[in-house]
Amino acid sequence: MKTGGELPLGVVLAGGLSSRMGRDKAWLTFFGQPLLRRVAEVLAGVTGEIMVSGRDPAPFGFACPWLPDDTPRLGPAGGVMTVLAATGRPCLVVSCDLPFLEPETLVRLVAAWRDRPETALMTTYRIVETGFVESLVAIYDPAGLPLLRENLEQGQRRLSAIFPESLRCHLDYSRDDPAVARAFFNVNSPPDLIRARGMEEGA
Repeated sequence: MKTGGELPLGVVLAGGLSSRMGRDKAWLTFFGQPLLRRVAEVLAGVTGEIMVSGRDPAPFGFACPWLPDDTPRLGPAGGVMTVLAATGRPCLVVSCDLPFLEPETLVRLVAAWRDRPETALMTTYRIVETGFVESLVAIYDPAGLPLLRENLEQGQRRLSAIFPESLRCHLDYSRDDPAVARAFFNVNSPPDLIRARGMEEGA
C-alpha cells in the first residue's frame, strides 16, 4: 500500500498506573527532561502532529492536544482504542517510558508503514530471535478499531494477540544489535531504572 508523503498522528501513551515502578514513570528525568516530554519531543520531530493519551502534558513543559483515557483499566490496548476512536486516523503509538527512543527508529517504522500490505492493521518491529512484537512502538490503522473493541470486550488485552501475524507488517531486528535494542528499552520497575541510569551515563 503506497501512501505517499502521508504521516500518521503521533500518540504518546501516558495513562499507565506505574504500579511496578511504585512512582509515576512520566516524571522520571532522563537527559535533563521528564520522560514524557523527552518521548513527546522525539515523536513530534518525526510525525509533526502529536497528542498525548492519558494526561495533560502541559505540566511536563510540552504543549499539545491530549485525551483522557476512557479505559484506564484496560492497559495500553484501551489507550490505543481511545485514540483511534477519537481521531479516526492512523496513529504511531509509543509508550512514555522509553528514555532511549531515537528518531531513526520511528522514521524506519513510518517508511515500512507507507509500503505495508493492504491487510496490515499494525506496523511494528519484531525481534528475530524470539518473535516478540514491539506493540508499544507501532502504527495502528483505524480499520482495526472493531477488532480492538471485540477483543477487549472478551478480555483480551495483549495487542500482539489482538492483531495476529496475518494482520501485521513487521520490521525484524536482532536483539544482538545494541543500537536498535537500546531504543526499545523501557523502564517498568526499579531494577529497570537502575540499568537505565547506567545506560544514560554511558551515552
